[in-house]
Amino acid sequence: MAHDPIIFIVGILGNIASFFCFIAPISIFYQICKKKTTGGFQSVPYVAALFSAMLWIFYAYIKTGEMLIITINAFGCLIETIYLSIYLTYCPKNMRIFTLKLICLCNLGGICLVVVLTHVLAKERTARIELLGWICVVLSTSVFAAPLSIIRVVIRTKSVEFMPFTLSLLLTISAITWLCYGILLRDIFVTLPNIVGITFGSIQMVLYGIYRKNKPINDQKLPEHKDDIIMNENQMQVVVIPHQINVVDIETHGEKQVEEKKQEKAEPKEEGIQLQQQKEG
Repeated sequence: MAHDPIIFIVGILGNIASFFCFIAPISIFYQICKKKTTGGFQSVPYVAALFSAMLWIFYAYIKTGEMLIITINAFGCLIETIYLSIYLTYCPKNMRIFTLKLICLCNLGGICLVVVLTHVLAKERTARIELLGWICVVLSTSVFAAPLSIIRVVIRTKSVEFMPFTLSLLLTISAITWLCYGILLRDIFVTLPNIVGITFGSIQMVLYGIYRKNKPINDQKLPEHKDDIIMNENQMQVVVIPHQINVVDIETHGEKQVEEKKQEKAEPKEEGIQLQQQKEG
């Protein structure tokens, strides 16, 4: 079944779609390197993406014969490691300590725990695959649900400024491709998370169609969503945060506008005081 040429072609298309999803944050990290600061970015999505990629590699290894799942997630591990290395280089000391703790907890401790549990709780290979598969489904489904935050922001602000259409389209295409791959393989663990991915991706594109003509918000702050605007990109579970940079930039822009207005108000007063002093002089 795995050697069916149709399945192979669909798997290759899934790898290509996921590849573009994985490299989407490159522009963000280019800016981080250029500015030598991480600004308001969080490391959690990238740690989660790395954890997910490692988990799917383990699943494909246990199941055997799933090289297409292994190849894309191996690339995912590589690119997410590069992202995290850049983040650790330029982030503040407190965030560096937090990120390192998170990596040790999830990407070292978490994976080791999953490996031990699957071997202790499931003695047979079939039971092991099923247990690991459901763990992957729960993780991927929860991460695919992350766009709920950006959907909430779009509905609240009636603006798609924080939700680029290209990223929503990439997410949906990737989910559709891997859904087809899972159906062809009759693998429920690959299929289920991507149904959720397609659902949320479609909702985002519909919202984009509704609000695309609305003007972007200027100085409206969204502090409660600053760390929420997270999208995912990975083959089954994808983490992308190109929107956080927008929020940070807008908040900074808003603060600058407030400062400029204060200065404008202060300048006439200062001029009036100077004129008064000249008259008295």
